[in-house]
Amino acid sequence: MTTTLPTAELAPPAKRAPATAGKRRRKRHSTPLTIAMLAVLAYFLLPLLWLLVASTKSTQDLFNTFGLWFSHAPQLLTNIKATFTQDDGVFVHWLLNTVMYAGVSSVGAALLAAAGGYGFAKFRFRGDRVAFNLVVGAVMVPATALAIPTYLLFAKAGLVNSPWAVILPSLVNPFGLYLMRVYAEDAVPDSILEAARIDGAGEARIFFRIVLRLLGPGLVTVLLFTLVATWNNYFLPLIMLNNPNLYPVTVGLSSWAARAQNGGAGSSSDMLALVVTGSLISIVPLVVAFLMLQRYWQSGLASGGVKQ
Repeated sequence: MTTTLPTAELAPPAKRAPATAGKRRRKRHSTPLTIAMLAVLAYFLLPLLWLLVASTKSTQDLFNTFGLWFSHAPQLLTNIKATFTQDDGVFVHWLLNTVMYAGVSSVGAALLAAAGGYGFAKFRFRGDRVAFNLVVGAVMVPATALAIPTYLLFAKAGLVNSPWAVILPSLVNPFGLYLMRVYAEDAVPDSILEAARIDGAGEARIFFRIVLRLLGPGLVTVLLFTLVATWNNYFLPLIMLNNPNLYPVTVGLSSWAARAQNGGAGSSSDMLALVVTGSLISIVPLVVAFLMLQRYWQSGLASGGVKQ
C-alpha cells in the first residue's frame, strides 16, 4: 500500500521592490555629487587653462581677446624664447635656484620628519607627550607670523641674502613630523625592531636600513608637501634675499611684474606676457613630480591618515 504525502502549498514569492526605484534613488543622490565634483574640477582646472591660453598671447592680446581662448596669432614659442633670454637669461638662474631650494628643503624636511616621527612613535622618554603637543601646536602657527623673527635671527647669524636663509627654515615641518608619527605607529612593527636589536643592530642602522624603507610612502608624502610649499614660497625669500641672482621663480616673476606695471628701466611692452609664460614654465616640474610620485603620495595619505 502506498501512501501519498500531502504536498505543501508553495507560498507565492514575495513581491520585490522594483529595481528601477533603487536606481532612481541612487541617481538622485549621485546628481548633486556629480555637480559638486564638476564644480571642484572647474575650480582647479580653469586657472590652469587660462594660464596655458594666456601664455600664447602678447601683452596686447591679453587685454583685447577672450581670456579662455587663443588669439589669432599664437606665439607660445616666441614667449618661451623671450622668457629664457630676457635680462641675459636670469630666468634660468631663478628656475635653478628654485629647484635647489625646493629639492634640498624637501629631502631634508622629509628625513627630519621621519626621524622625529619615528622617535615619538617608538620611544618613550620624559616629556615626550609635552614635546609632541608643542609640535602639534606649531602646526597652527602661520608661517608669516614667524617671518620677521626668523629674519632677525638669521641677520644676527649672518645668513641673510644666502641660500641657507631659504633652506634652513623650510627644513622645519611640524605637520610632516605629525604625519610621520601617526604613520610610523602602524608601519613599523615592534617585532621587527626587537629582532634587529637582538641581532646586534644599532639604532642608527635600524633607522636607515629598516625604518626608512617601511616609511617610504609617508616619506614621499612629506617630501611632496614640502616640495610644493618651498617651490611656491614667496614671502620668506622676499624678505631674506636682496640679490636678484638668488631669487626663486616666485620672487623673480614678481619683480618682472612690478617692472612691467611701473615701466622701469629695461621693461618692454611684452613684459607681462613673459610673466605669464614664466608662470606656466614654473609649474611644469611640479606636475612632473606629482605624476611620478602620485601612487606613493596616495598610499601615504591613506595609510598615515587612518589608523588601522
